[in-house]
Amino acid sequence: MERCRIVFSGSGGQGVITAAVILAEAAVLQEHLNAVQSQSYGPEARGGATRSDVILSADEIFFPKVLQPNVLICLTQSAYNKYHSILRPGGVMLTDPHFVETHRGLDAQRCEIPMYQAVLDQIGKPVVFNICVLGALLGIRPLVAPDSILRVLETRLPGDFLDLNRKALELGYRLGTDCAV
Repeated sequence: MERCRIVFSGSGGQGVITAAVILAEAAVLQEHLNAVQSQSYGPEARGGATRSDVILSADEIFFPKVLQPNVLICLTQSAYNKYHSILRPGGVMLTDPHFVETHRGLDAQRCEIPMYQAVLDQIGKPVVFNICVLGALLGIRPLVAPDSILRVLETRLPGDFLDLNRKALELGYRLGTDCAV
């Protein structure tokens, strides 16, 4: 696997950090890759700025911070405004038009996917929005297998919530494959 640097950004309460942790765990525990995950967030319990960096690689990782991501996920307008300029040229920008209006002229594959609305319409519970986003990421860039994410979710969630998260992952994956090039 070629090294991939990902930044998840949004606000507290969206599950940005949880999605990043699940991706890193799946890479290490299920795919036997190297992964580093770090996070930063504001002092607010909900609504503050949140960022989580993930680096995935078959080789050793010597620096845990992402300076120029290959993939940037922005789930709020303020996150987009703050981070869009750090995206590596030719990278992937994943946003939801419900929350983010992107600028034209960005040298990136822009994937503006209505994930939040799809979760509301097809699942009815916005609590799994972050897992839908993770599924969309995997549909765009097959970093790990969706089954690897599900195996991690099985260890983290009570059985009652597993089916709901599986549906969100599958929904996101379908939406992401429509954007993949």
